[in-house]
Amino acid sequence: MTSGTDKPLTTAAPPLRAHSPEVSAARARRWGAFFYAEQVLRVMRNYGWSVILYSVGQPVAYLFAMGVGLASLVDANSEATFGGVSYLEFVAPALLVSAAVMTASGEFSYPIMDGFKWRRVFYGPHASPLIPEQIASGHIMASTLRFLLQSGVYFVVVALFGASPGPWGWVSALVATVAALSFGLPLMAYAASIKQDKGQFALVQRFIVMPLFLFSGTFFPLDSLPIAVRWIGWISPVWHGTELSRVFTYGMDQSPVLTIIHVVFLLATAAVGWMVVRRQFVKRMGS
Repeated sequence: MTSGTDKPLTTAAPPLRAHSPEVSAARARRWGAFFYAEQVLRVMRNYGWSVILYSVGQPVAYLFAMGVGLASLVDANSEATFGGVSYLEFVAPALLVSAAVMTASGEFSYPIMDGFKWRRVFYGPHASPLIPEQIASGHIMASTLRFLLQSGVYFVVVALFGASPGPWGWVSALVATVAALSFGLPLMAYAASIKQDKGQFALVQRFIVMPLFLFSGTFFPLDSLPIAVRWIGWISPVWHGTELSRVFTYGMDQSPVLTIIHVVFLLATAAVGWMVVRRQFVKRMGS
C-alpha cells in the first residue's frame, strides 16, 4: 500500500512478547544462575523431608551423645579446662561447623559427577542460553541455601540445649555455612575435573574429611594435640570455622589478629574455590 505521494508506508516492528524466545533468552543470560538455583531447589523438594529430618536428627543425636553423655563424664572426671565453660558449650559450635562441612563433602562430590557423567543433568541447561559459569554458580547458590538452613536448625537445637549463652550465637550458623563453602568449593572443582569414578570420593571421605573432623580442635583444644597432627587444624576450614563459632557462641577469649586470620582464610578459600569451579565447568562443557 502507498500514500498519495506514491511513497511506501512504513510500519513499526511489533513489540516483543512478554515470553518470546528473545525475551526468555535475554532473561536467561542475565539471571541464569538464579534460574538454575531454583531448579536445583525444586529437585531438592523431592527429598525435602530427608533434608529436614537430617538437619534436626543429626544435631539432637550428636549433642546427646557427645555433648551430654560425654560432657557429663568429661566435666566430672577431667581436670582439663575449656575456657571457663562446660564441655557441652565447648563442643557444640564444633559439631555445628563439622556437620555443615560434612554435608558439603556430600553435596559437592557425587552430585557433580552425576551432573557430568551419569545423568548428565548439567548439559540440558547448557543447551539453553545458560552458560557453564551460571550453571556452576546456580548449583553453589542452591547448596549454600541448604547449608544455611541446616546450620540454622542446628543452632536452634544448640540453643535449646543451653550451649549458646552469648547474644551473638546465631552468627555461628553463618560461619558454619562459609566453612562448608571453604571446604566444599575446592572439592567441587576437583569433582568437576574427574571423568571416571575410581573411588576418589571414598578416599576423600576417609583420608581428608575424617581427619579434619578428628584433628581440628573439635573435641579438645588444638593445642592439646600432638604437634605432628596439629598442622591439620591450621589448614582446616573446620578448625577456623569452629574457633570463630566459639567466639560468637560463648565469647571465647581470642586475639583479634587470630580472628581476622580465621575470617580471611575462610573467605579466601571459598572465593578461590568458586573461581576454579567456574573455570572447570567451562573447561568441561565449553563456552
